[in-house]
Amino acid sequence: MELEIDFLKQLALNIYDEVHPILGTSKASQKFSRGAGGDISMQIDLLAEKILIETLEKASINILLISEEIGEKYIGNKELALKNKNVLIVDPIDGSNNAARGIPYCSVSIAYAIGSTANSIKKAVVLDLVTKDIFWAVKGEGAYLNEEEIYVSDLGINDRCYCEINLSKKSMFKNIDNIRSILQQFHRVRILGSSALTLCQIAKGSMEAFINLRDSNRLVDVAAGFLILQEAGGKMMFINGDEINGELSINLRFPFFASNLKLVSFLIKNLNQEK
Repeated sequence: MELEIDFLKQLALNIYDEVHPILGTSKASQKFSRGAGGDISMQIDLLAEKILIETLEKASINILLISEEIGEKYIGNKELALKNKNVLIVDPIDGSNNAARGIPYCSVSIAYAIGSTANSIKKAVVLDLVTKDIFWAVKGEGAYLNEEEIYVSDLGINDRCYCEINLSKKSMFKNIDNIRSILQQFHRVRILGSSALTLCQIAKGSMEAFINLRDSNRLVDVAAGFLILQEAGGKMMFINGDEINGELSINLRFPFFASNLKLVSFLIKNLNQEK
């Protein structure tokens, strides 16, 4: 059985209903063990994933769940999930530290695939946990913010472009030095803290580019935004300009850039010159 986009939206809304009231509270930030994605799990992460699994089980869904905290887990009948090639790639809270501290930039990220690679992603939902806005896409049918179709901007590097960067703290200054000449050509540079939401900001034309140099960037963070950005007319690629089409796995991690079409060639050329 193929999952409908309305079911994915409701899945995100169920998580919102439980976690929105505790954003920025001490309950949200209580720390537990390290999750499968590699980060320390907080109460808000575990609560969101609990709601996710309960909703899937209640609906009798047969699927492989790839999720930030639990890793990979079959829900329902494993044989049917394998036969139907159904995969759900979820970050129940993308921007957990923002959510725990009450910084209003965090989201639920849900991507649905029929197959085993990134190109198998068919449907996607990113829900803003602060505003309750829902970004969503169905492959081949465009990208939307709530009920309005969205598109990337048409700005080039000589226009007033906005860019977000994401760097590991360990190599932050080295990486900034390496891309200094690129960043100087953007009008504004941001570091916001939810990759899924930032991909959606590019999709709706509020930002033009995202350079994520973290080797630890995970598939679960960007799977939904990947499809939404594509359907809005943008691109997300490996730093060297290769197409992203890795195997769907909790272990898939990669640096990348994302942008509107006007900036793709500029970023490929300059990111690889700066290595």
